[in-house]
Parts: sequence; C-alpha cells; structure tokens
Amino acid sequence: MTNITEIAPDTFRISTYFPAFGLGFSQFLIRDDEPLLFHTGGRAMFPIVHEAVASLIDPAKLRWVGFSHFEADECGSLNEWYEAAPDSVGVCSMVGKMVSVDDFAPKRPAKGMVDGEEFTTGSHTFRFLHTPHVPHNWEAGLLYDTTTGVLFSSDVLHQNGDVEPLTFDSVTDRARQTLTEMQASPLAGYLPYGLETQKTLDRIAGLKPTAVATMHGSVFSGNGERAILEYAQVLNEILGNGRYTAAEAA
Repeated sequence: MTNITEIAPDTFRISTYFPAFGLGFSQFLIRDDEPLLFHTGGRAMFPIVHEAVASLIDPAKLRWVGFSHFEADECGSLNEWYEAAPDSVGVCSMVGKMVSVDDFAPKRPAKGMVDGEEFTTGSHTFRFLHTPHVPHNWEAGLLYDTTTGVLFSSDVLHQNGDVEPLTFDSVTDRARQTLTEMQASPLAGYLPYGLETQKTLDRIAGLKPTAVATMHGSVFSGNGERAILEYAQVLNEILGNGRYTAAEAA
C-alpha cells in the first residue's frame, strides 16, 4: 500500500512498503512552480509512483527529477518520467551525469551539479551537496531545501520495517538495528566507511536541517544536526570499530 504524507509545506513523502523485503521505498514530491520529485523508484514502481504524484499535481508538469546516485530505487524509472513529463530533467551530481546518467537516459541531458550549487523551483531553493560514497557510490549527492530546512538524505538514517511516515523521536536505535541486520545479510558492506565518511557527515550535520528525509524509514523532524552526528557515531562503532575520534575527523 502506498501512503502520502505532507512532511513540510508542499513537501510530500510517497512511500510503499514491501513486506517481502521488510522495507519501505519513499519518493519525495515538492509541489511548486517547477515541481520536483526526489527518487523515482525502480521501473516496476513507476505506475504506483505516477498515480501518487497524479493525486498531488499534473504529472506531465513535473520539471525536475532528482536523485542521489545511480541505483534502481534512486533513478530506475527516469526514462519513464522523461516520457510522462515532456519538460522534466534529471538532477544529479556532475560525476553521475558524466559517467552514467546521460548514457542511461539519453533523451535529455541531466542537470549535473557541483557541491554547493543551488537552483530554485519557485518558492523553494535547493542546494546540492556532493557526498562521494555517502551513502554509497562515487557520484553520490544529497539535496537540501534551504527554504524548509529539509535534507533529502537518500540512505542516510536508513531504517528497515513498516514504520510511521514522520516522527519527532530519535531514529538512531532503529538505524543501528538496521545496519546490524544488513551487516549480517548478503547485503553486508553496502555502506563504505572511512575517515572521509565522518568528515562528510559532519559537513552535512553542520547545515542543521530541521528534518531528515530518508528513502527507507521514517522522516525525522527535529534536531537534524544531532540525528546525523549520532548516525555517524553508529557507523563508526559498527563499521569503523570506533577507530575515528572527533579530532581526527575535524
């Protein structure tokens, strides 16, 4: 079942839970003069996501299709959106555009962005954050809405399970449990980890987001800086065996 929740003004979480995977997949629609969809879901999810978007806007008027990195749940149905929304353009890192995205979706060149670059959709201004290997992949990046303070964090704060759409309570324990489960599964190692990981998460936390909108799990609303720093500590403990100190990451 697909659920739609407004997590910030004109910012909607579209989420579908798959019991077979024990995992929810979320996309985020920003309803504005130039609507933006962050995450597409895989190709098989396109009819579901398209129907949900249609309940909020005219899908043909979608202008921007953003995503963190080149992976099916991030941008698998980009080509389908290019067909459904004739003026839509992908938004990703410049690295992603150059090495994968424009080859995968040649109908229209993607908008390749560099760290700190901003663009507007009308009432909202978005800042692109280049975050290589956070959550994973060389071309990874995150999107920060400077207007609402929402950070679209991809797999950062990933939580398994059928959870509430929006929470004001800490999700750190859930994220810890999820990472422990992943490390004990065939998907172990899905998050690369090193000193640069800590530095990147510290930089993201410094934005002090008011909400952290992860693809998998509840959107956390509250002290986003603390949530991300706690998440970084979880990664350090589980993946880094606690070897990095705050001073080393500075």
